[in-house]
Amino acid sequence: MDARDQPGHDGGSGTAYNSEAFAIASLLQLTSDYSCGSSLDVRERPAKSPTMSGQHDKTSVAAISILASGGMAAAKFVVGIAIGSLALISEALHSSIDLVATIITWAVVRVSDKPADDEHHYGHGKLESISALGVTALLYVLAGGILVQSYSHLREGTPPPTISAVPFVVLVIDIVVNLWRARALHRAARETRSEALAADALHFASDVMGSCAVIVGLILAALGFWWGDAAAAAAVAVMIALLGLRMASSTVQTLVDRAPEGALEKATDAIRSVSGVIDVERLRVRMVGATTFIDCIVKVPRTYPIDRVEEIKRSAQAAVTRAFGDADLTFAAVPVARDNETVRDRIMVIAHNSGLAIHHVTVHDLGTMQNLGGKLIVSIDLEVDADMQLEAAHDVANTLERSIQEEFGADVEVDVHIEPLEPELPFGVDAVPERVQTIAAALTEYAAGGDIHDIHNVRVRNTDAGEIVNFHCRATPSMSVIKVHEQVDAIERRLRRAFPSVKRVISHAEPPRA
Repeated sequence: MDARDQPGHDGGSGTAYNSEAFAIASLLQLTSDYSCGSSLDVRERPAKSPTMSGQHDKTSVAAISILASGGMAAAKFVVGIAIGSLALISEALHSSIDLVATIITWAVVRVSDKPADDEHHYGHGKLESISALGVTALLYVLAGGILVQSYSHLREGTPPPTISAVPFVVLVIDIVVNLWRARALHRAARETRSEALAADALHFASDVMGSCAVIVGLILAALGFWWGDAAAAAAVAVMIALLGLRMASSTVQTLVDRAPEGALEKATDAIRSVSGVIDVERLRVRMVGATTFIDCIVKVPRTYPIDRVEEIKRSAQAAVTRAFGDADLTFAAVPVARDNETVRDRIMVIAHNSGLAIHHVTVHDLGTMQNLGGKLIVSIDLEVDADMQLEAAHDVANTLERSIQEEFGADVEVDVHIEPLEPELPFGVDAVPERVQTIAAALTEYAAGGDIHDIHNVRVRNTDAGEIVNFHCRATPSMSVIKVHEQVDAIERRLRRAFPSVKRVISHAEPPRA
């Protein structure tokens, strides 16, 4: 068929011109509605909470893309049919696939941000990856169909399309709109870390290249190269295939839980920066939607109490949140011995693991002329229930001794002093002021002439077990702790001898006030 006989020729009945005019009018109306109405809608939207803003942005951007995709695809298809351009029709079909993709994206992002539930423990973010994979399959089907049709046109020598200004106007408007949409979607995808929106943004960026290829094909056809339009259609198919390959690679990596590039080192550095972490033994990272899930096994000092380890866990969660934004950390603590642990630290760990109360742990290194530092001498005060029989208490002490010897060697000499566990003191009441003054005067008298002075903040409580005395005192700042302890201890002993009703004395020594 001659080019003049094609529906798109100006010499025809006028149907082609009307179709083209209708396509342009529809496209301009859509662009106007999209540019003006949507902007007002965004400005008038009420403010939402930070939790909902990400999902709201994704759904609104995806919904706007549906309108734009549908309008542009219809305009290009109508004009392509009217002028008989395989390249323009192929680009319209590509935009139609984009329309399907945006509809899927719009539906998926409304579900993917839902929180985890009883059936989806890691949330619903993987739906975005599945939708992106489905769109990729559609792209390959489209690319294959376009290539087959292009080959058919080149083999049969199909006449070139009818050239006018209308398709160029359509394509230029399409390029401008797609650039704007790709930029908006890319920004939304980056802010919300949405794979579905990122795939949609890539679609529209590829549409720009496809439109440019169609323009080149139409120019070639206008210059007399009959094969220009079919070649441009083939170029569009190749770009679609390359786009699908890029999308498939990224999506499959997410579906098979491939760690994001650099995420392992980033998460490890964040956790290692937490005070109290000795090392990270194992760490795994995967993405589910916009959330980074991190599983780690971390070494912590075995001398730390449970509440200190819990604080390390909270700090680690805060560290990975700062590094990744939306992060979910599973933290397993492994207690290990540090290189700088002292013998006393290791003995305290042994007792703690056995549930025993010990204090006053002393360690001596007994050397000989031939072997300096060759034997450890350990002395421990072990507290047990005051009503426990001696035989049972002795068995507890022997078990502790064996545990220490297993840790340090059989030649370690261990002596355990058994004493009754200090009971919880009963509820008490404050003594009368006269009694407090008497005790305070006695303490001041016993401290007179020594390095301890300024007895103050004296408190006396009456309990069923006897009187409990608390007091503060001052000492020279340069005094050693052992010397202060000896002098304060002497005062306490004199007080208990002078007042047999005093059950316990608790003192607090401090330097003079500035």
